Amino acid sequence: MTEDKLLSDELGQIDLRSLQVLVTVHDCGSFSTASAKLDISQSTVSYTIDRLRRAFADPLFVRQGNRVTETDKCRNLISQARETVNRMHALAAPAEFDPATAEGTVTLSCNHHERFLLAPPLLKAMRRAAPHVAFNLLESAVNGKQQLKENLADIVLGPVRILGEGYFRRHVFSDHYACLMDLANPLAEGELTLDRYRNAAHVAVTHNGQWQALYFETLRMRDILLDTRLTLPSHDSLHLMITDTDLVATIPNRLASLYADTLAVRPFPVHIPIEIDMYWTERTHRSGLHRWARQLLADVATTVARELQ
Repeated sequence: MTEDKLLSDELGQIDLRSLQVLVTVHDCGSFSTASAKLDISQSTVSYTIDRLRRAFADPLFVRQGNRVTETDKCRNLISQARETVNRMHALAAPAEFDPATAEGTVTLSCNHHERFLLAPPLLKAMRRAAPHVAFNLLESAVNGKQQLKENLADIVLGPVRILGEGYFRRHVFSDHYACLMDLANPLAEGELTLDRYRNAAHVAVTHNGQWQALYFETLRMRDILLDTRLTLPSHDSLHLMITDTDLVATIPNRLASLYADTLAVRPFPVHIPIEIDMYWTERTHRSGLHRWARQLLADVATTVARELQ
């Protein structure tokens, strides 16, 4: 059992703002960028980090090229500091919330599938109910957890699994895969069997090379390797790219159904569920604004899913 002792003068003077500066410098990788983000002078940032260095008897950050990188002690300290700052934000959030008079910002991170289906009706619903609230959209790619961790996003939405303490999850809707192709593609006629599908020329959407769709792993388990002839960073130009070609794209069914007037939509030969969930952290868990926004997003998703069944 350790003996209780009074904190040193340096350690006892560390406040929440100092911890926030520490976390921001870490996330930005730069003193100057952190000062701009926090709207304080760079000398204030430097002074605060110097105080923390003395308090914890560690350099905390060392320069590598144009960035600063954390020491091992700083890495351990960051996780505790971030949690403390987020808890204080959560405790300070007002319990009552009136969307008609509320001000603030909601930042949603997702990819094209969710953004195309849900962002327009969500924005319209927010503008009607909360006209003074700003709405930001980020591309998540595979960086959703990091965006939550660094407080860049309030909500991450997609077919992802974000694990660990301090993360909350709510299921939004389920989908499955379908095949999208030109109307003149021979595969648009007759049953699209697994053999016909595997012999086609395929499109892969990789989110800038960082991600592989769920169905690839299922097909590999069946010893099926697809002949990929086109790789795209996102779904946004997919329908334009496959028109007048022999290419087949495998995408979420609800997204594919939106192109049914101009392209052929065929059932994917294997049923693979796609679970779309939203994630957030303790920082916004009790915030009236963000609780309202999450519920609004869930309601919008339910309506869209029903309409596109």
